[in-house]
Amino acid sequence: MYDMFHGPGEDFMTILTRLEQWKERGIISPEQYAHLAGLSRGEPFSLALELNVLLYAGVLAFVAGLGWTITTWSQQLGDVLVLTILSAMLAACLWYCFSRAPDWSPAETPSPSLVFDYVLYLGSLTWSVELAYVENRFHLLSGQWDLYLLATAGLFFFLAYRFDNRFVLSLALSSLAGWFGLTISHGPSHPYAEQDAEYRQYAILYSLIVGVAGAILQRRGVKSHFFGTYLNIAANVLFWALLSGVFNRQGYVVWFLALLAVCGASLAWGLARRQFSFVAYAAVYGYVGVSSILIRDINGGTALLSYFLVTGVAMLVMLVQIARRFGREA
Repeated sequence: MYDMFHGPGEDFMTILTRLEQWKERGIISPEQYAHLAGLSRGEPFSLALELNVLLYAGVLAFVAGLGWTITTWSQQLGDVLVLTILSAMLAACLWYCFSRAPDWSPAETPSPSLVFDYVLYLGSLTWSVELAYVENRFHLLSGQWDLYLLATAGLFFFLAYRFDNRFVLSLALSSLAGWFGLTISHGPSHPYAEQDAEYRQYAILYSLIVGVAGAILQRRGVKSHFFGTYLNIAANVLFWALLSGVFNRQGYVVWFLALLAVCGASLAWGLARRQFSFVAYAAVYGYVGVSSILIRDINGGTALLSYFLVTGVAMLVMLVQIARRFGREA
C-alpha cells in the first residue's frame, strides 16, 4: 500500500498513528485530523463549498455570455425578441422561486431544492441585464442610472430577505454602493481633490449606514446570519475609503491615524469573534497603509522591489501562522 505520508508498504494503522502524533504536537488541527483520517479510511468527503462556488460562477458566466450576445446581435434580433427572451427568463425564475419557497421566516431558512438559489441568482442577474438594455435602447429615465440602481437595490433586498440568499444580498449592497457613487457624479463639478474627498466621505457614510443597518436587523432577529455579509462589505468599503486618504500627498496624517484605529478595531473584533477575515483585513490594509507612508519618498526601483519582497513574504508567513492558529483553536 502506498500513501503520501511515508511511502510504499506503510499500513493503515501507521498512518493513523502518525496523524495522531501530528495532532498532539499541534501540527494539524482536530478538524484536519478528522478529515485526513477519513480520507485514509476511504470515507467520502464533501465538495459542497467548491461546487457552490463553481455553480454560482457558472451562472455568472452564462449571464455574461447572454449580455455579450445581446450587445453583439441586438440589431439583428430586434428589440421585441430580445425583451421577450429576457422577460420570459425573468418571469420563469421568479415563478419558480415564489412557487417553491416556504413561508417567510425571520430565522435562517434552508433552500427548498438544490437548484433554488442558482435560479434566484440567475433571475436577479437577468433583471440587471434587461434593465440595462431597456435604458440603453429607450432612455426611459434619460440616463439617470442612480434611480435604476436604487430601484434595483430595493428589489434585491426584497428577494434576498424573502428567499434567504446572501449572494443576492451582496448584489443589493453593491447596487446601493453604486447609487451612492452616481449620486455624487450628478452633483456640481468640483476640482479633482474636492471630488475625491467627496467620494471618500460618501464611502464612509455608506459603510456606516450598512454596518448600523446590519447590526439593527441582527438585534431584532431579522435574518441575523446576514450580519456577516453586511459587516464584511462595510469593513472593506471603509478600509478603501481611508486608504484613499492615506494615498494623498497632503493631509494624509489624519487618514493614516484613522486607518490604524480601524485596523485595531478590526483586529480586536476578529480575535474576539474568532473571525480570521477581520484579522486579515487589519493586517493587509494596515500593511498597505504603512507601506504607502514608508515608500512615498523612495525612488529607486531596486529599493522598492527589495522592500516589497521582504515585507510581502513576512506578511504572508504571518497570515499563514495566524490562520493555522485559528484552525487549531477552532
